[in-house]
Amino acid sequence: MQVDDTNHPFNFSTTRKRLIFVAGLLCAFNSTLGSSLPSGATVSLSLYFGIAKDSISIVLLNSLYMVGFAISPLFFGPLSEAIGRRPVLIGNYTLYTIFTLCCAVSWSYNALLVFRLLAGMSAAVPNAVIAGLYADIFAGHKERGRAMAAFMVVSAQGPLIGPLVSGFLSVNLGWRWTFWIGLMIAGVGLPVVWLLPETYVPVLEERMKERRKGNGLLHAISCEDFVHVFTTLKRPGLMIVTEPILLLSSLYLSLIYAMMYLFFQVYPIVFGGIYGLSQDKVGLAYIPIMAGVLIAFAAFYVFGEICVKAERRQRSWTQVQEFRRLPLACFGALCIPIALLFMAFTANINIPPAVPMVFCGIFFGTGYSSIFLAMLIYLSDIYKRYAASAQAAASTTRSIFAVCLPFAAPVMYHNLGVKFASITLACISGVMAFIPFLFLFYRGKLHASSIYAG
Repeated sequence: MQVDDTNHPFNFSTTRKRLIFVAGLLCAFNSTLGSSLPSGATVSLSLYFGIAKDSISIVLLNSLYMVGFAISPLFFGPLSEAIGRRPVLIGNYTLYTIFTLCCAVSWSYNALLVFRLLAGMSAAVPNAVIAGLYADIFAGHKERGRAMAAFMVVSAQGPLIGPLVSGFLSVNLGWRWTFWIGLMIAGVGLPVVWLLPETYVPVLEERMKERRKGNGLLHAISCEDFVHVFTTLKRPGLMIVTEPILLLSSLYLSLIYAMMYLFFQVYPIVFGGIYGLSQDKVGLAYIPIMAGVLIAFAAFYVFGEICVKAERRQRSWTQVQEFRRLPLACFGALCIPIALLFMAFTANINIPPAVPMVFCGIFFGTGYSSIFLAMLIYLSDIYKRYAASAQAAASTTRSIFAVCLPFAAPVMYHNLGVKFASITLACISGVMAFIPFLFLFYRGKLHASSIYAG
């Protein structure tokens, strides 16, 4: 299938591309919203099920969801490159909706934990597939970058809205309404996601060949080359151990991503413990992070316009993928340690809670989203056809970090104190901040060592 072919996804109508774009955003928002949905309902849940609110069992509500995030992308990301994006996205989004319903009607805490794991396994797919989906339909760097930027903003806002929603709902209506609202939001997106067309070119080409032969879809599936499928499924693991770009990107993204979920455990310690704020008011502390996400999106848009103007003037640097994407990651890399240092030195009873809330939140939200916007789009630009496999490997790695790091939050912040725990994290993130700079300065050597780069 050639790029100038009318059936090529690059040449889909504007309406069709908008449908695909919106469906991707709906998948992303619901999957990330679900990741933190119970965070603001821990008091209500602990009272209902008779569990201590600071026990590890409560942390499991989010961590098991993230275990699902870690497992399924390794399978469904490359599977979308074998059977197509459409069946993978539709099937998993539908399952996520069903398991969210099951969470709402759970009869025991153990049942709730099981359904959270299953919901996470279904919801993780957008992290691995949406980048590939957008790469399928958007040919230009500008439109693909903007689509991925919108995807990242929506993905970043989802986990921040979760505690805010559940904090107010659980206090006034009980913990079950947290999941009922999640179900309603997911249900709104079902018709749109079900209308998704197939976008992956190799699958479309295979279907065209089968039609010419007069074979049906069932015949095509039954005759599929299982060796090829196995090779496809093992690709994410193979890529992360052989591709320095992917490995370093995944490690850095994992640290920043895990810090976001660490904050869901830290904010109640800081704003509930030090300042004595109630659970619904602690949820308000996430609003400055949301503002930071929007600042990062604005910075990405402005930098994108600069790149477009420079490209029209035929500036040579615009042909270098690292220069088009990574300056924003370098900017974000500096914001993360600053955010943590603000938390370290301003979170005490003598300083109003708005100070650490606003300054830490804005800097962290800006840094978090800047890094993700730049580096995930960079991975899609670098790996193109294998973007879904690269995103699957990165998604699994950061989900593993997001499972583990929050368990350390209560011990770390209680033993070291808010000040020194935050300084420790600031130092770690400061060291890791060199990674995007490394990509800029050693881009030639890194590209030469890559097998899968397009």
